[in-house]
Amino acid sequence: MVCYGVTMILVGTLGAFLVDAFPRVTPKKSCSLSKYQFPAPSELKAVQRMKEQFEDIMLLTNRKCNTRLFHRKWNTAELSVPDRIALVKAELDLTITMLTNPTTQRMAETCQQPLAFLTQVRQDLRDCLALEAPSHQPSGKLRHWLQKLETAKKKETAGCLEASAILHIFQILNDLRCAAQREDCT
Repeated sequence: MVCYGVTMILVGTLGAFLVDAFPRVTPKKSCSLSKYQFPAPSELKAVQRMKEQFEDIMLLTNRKCNTRLFHRKWNTAELSVPDRIALVKAELDLTITMLTNPTTQRMAETCQQPLAFLTQVRQDLRDCLALEAPSHQPSGKLRHWLQKLETAKKKETAGCLEASAILHIFQILNDLRCAAQREDCT
């Protein structure tokens, strides 16, 4: 009887240990980007500081770029919600790449907070796409812009891509706001 009791305690303890040893993965049931309709003021200030510092650097370097990557003939609100999310994710892919490898050391420290914020945004967008539109095919408008982006990555200098991404960072945040508003974006 004592042996049976010890065995039951051992089995119970071992069972509890095994259950805790393997974390339960509960898939996300919904995608919420609503927090990005109005990003935290501290995040916006950090992004503004980074953009202003970059503008000062550009004045000193006299950089000349003709990149018109962010000039589009259509409005983000014209896209479907999955297209909007895919658009912002692609914009952030470029921006994060540029912020991860700034062309001047002076930008490296200023980029840290915006980089952390934008990286989290991109991960949330990836999660939403995987959850809500795993096999989404971009519309013609978005597909054309994505091709333009790929062409720019191959043809433009790192400095011009960096300038384009940073100087248009608030356009990217507006695109994010529109994606977060879902069907309510006009």
